[in-house]
Amino acid sequence: MENKDILKYIDHTQLKAFATWKDIEDLCDEAVRYGTASVCIPQSYIKRVKDKYKDNLTICTVIGFPLGYNSTSSKVLEAKDAIRDGATEIDTVVNIGDVKDGRFDEVKNELLQIREATKGYVLKVIIETCYLTEEEKIRLCEIVSDVKADFIKTSTGFGTAGATVEDVKLFAKHIKDGVKIKAAGGIRTIEDAKAMLDAGALRLGSSAVAQLIGKEYNM
Repeated sequence: MENKDILKYIDHTQLKAFATWKDIEDLCDEAVRYGTASVCIPQSYIKRVKDKYKDNLTICTVIGFPLGYNSTSSKVLEAKDAIRDGATEIDTVVNIGDVKDGRFDEVKNELLQIREATKGYVLKVIIETCYLTEEEKIRLCEIVSDVKADFIKTSTGFGTAGATVEDVKLFAKHIKDGVKIKAAGGIRTIEDAKAMLDAGALRLGSSAVAQLIGKEYNM
């Protein structure tokens, strides 16, 4: 794979709390120029991005982010609002406290409601691997598969650690057909990106990698 080919796997991301409209515009301009899979942006910017860039960008946003402990009804409302404003891809964080308490029926029920609210759109489920045991990760692979989400995603990028090759490989062993893998958090070099793709990821959450490749090819 040539470095340039990596761009089509990247959700070009800007989720910092202090991101300004200029930061978001710069991100979107780069995404259009590079041909990334999407831009992943805060929900408050979706409508402005949609109004400016029309159908030249795929807009992804995050809900229940970054801690996951929002109520189910608030996550569902966030998802519906995001889609109404122009997002077509939704990354949601599981209730990590419920996972740690072993309340997997509640985790599954919440995801089923979010899946219903996002029917016809891409749903990615962030499980925040840095806080989980291997057994919990495997159980969540099963749940994400059962609710028919489109992707299982490693991390928010706001936890104590991000994506690892080992976790991507673990996902690949335990997800069912139809579910893909997104690696995110700490992917800052082209080598990092290639390692995640080689391990089985089909989407990457990063801004640094797209910018590095853009500079390499003078894009």
